[in-house]
Amino acid sequence: MPGHYNRIETKLIHAGEPRPLIGGAVSIPVFQSATFEYTGQSSYHDLKYIRLNNTPNHVALHEKLAALENGETAVVTASGMAVISTVLLALLGPGDHILTQNCLYGGTHELITKDFTEMGIRFDMIDGERPDSWAGLLRPETKAIYVETITNPLMAVADLPAVAAFAREHGLISVIDNTFASPVNFRPPEHGFDLSLHSCTKYLNGHSDIVAGAAIGKGDLIGKVLRKLNHLGGTLDPHACFLLHRGIKTLALRVRYQNENALSLAEFLNRHEAVEAVYYPGLSSHPGHARARDLFDGFGGMLSFEMKGGVAAAKRVIRKLTLPISAPSLGGVESLITRPATTSHAGMSPEERKKAGISDGLIRLSVGIEAPEDLIADFEQALAL
Repeated sequence: MPGHYNRIETKLIHAGEPRPLIGGAVSIPVFQSATFEYTGQSSYHDLKYIRLNNTPNHVALHEKLAALENGETAVVTASGMAVISTVLLALLGPGDHILTQNCLYGGTHELITKDFTEMGIRFDMIDGERPDSWAGLLRPETKAIYVETITNPLMAVADLPAVAAFAREHGLISVIDNTFASPVNFRPPEHGFDLSLHSCTKYLNGHSDIVAGAAIGKGDLIGKVLRKLNHLGGTLDPHACFLLHRGIKTLALRVRYQNENALSLAEFLNRHEAVEAVYYPGLSSHPGHARARDLFDGFGGMLSFEMKGGVAAAKRVIRKLTLPISAPSLGGVESLITRPATTSHAGMSPEERKKAGISDGLIRLSVGIEAPEDLIADFEQALAL
């Protein structure tokens, strides 16, 4: 790769861009065509067709995303759950077994513990802090290990180098959901992970106006994922490709500012007498702080906290806030706030949430790019009794 492409800031703008520019257009056009002229392709998967994820809009995104994390290649999908389900279905079949982290996004938890069980795919959950306990859960049919860079919603940071090393040692495929960190803060292929997944709905797009997913990593594995995706049909529309391609270009600016905002707000909340606990890896009191400091280039824009007073206090604070919008999802330029028990993890039973450490009063905050002084002032008035 040319030297001027070495930095992520440059890759965000220039990697994957068509050369020469199409009709001189600085911004790649939307190729709103379902089908393309046949030019002698011998493989079904090489035909130019929108469902086969190979329009010019898809190709540009694939090249850009691979460059951002220094992966071999990439593929985009119609949503974050589309990439998670497609990847795991490409790797696992009836009778296979997967090790998964014991605190995951609610949709992923439901997919693995319920849908996959119905398909004959088995699982065991691992404690990301205890690598010495993982080998005891291995079976001859174990094929993969799945973790999150920063867990949703408690912001835990597993021993990620140990995960990648464990997978290599035991012949497993290592899969990581890197949504919360984004390529600005962490690049899994650089640390030995086979596949890095993103809900591009969040930080990569950054503007809360599309849903999309992506897998980045080893070429042979992405090839398997692409073939499964072509059959399942979870294709990203060209216009959504265009919006994601545009949103990605400001990723470094947005995420670095969100890193700063989230740290300032976490420190403020951690000092406030009405707050019971704050979960943010940028705080020195966080159990995973030292590991996050060593691994990440920033601590992310996500934090969660619990109020003294439980659910009632949580509801009151959310209601009184004027800047954060009470809504699901995350990673946009605006701050979003929610209780995971009612949104991202509502599909889990109360018992499952309790086992995962997710209380009904837990508040999850996606910090936007508003002025930190205004955000803190808004929380100050909302927390006042």
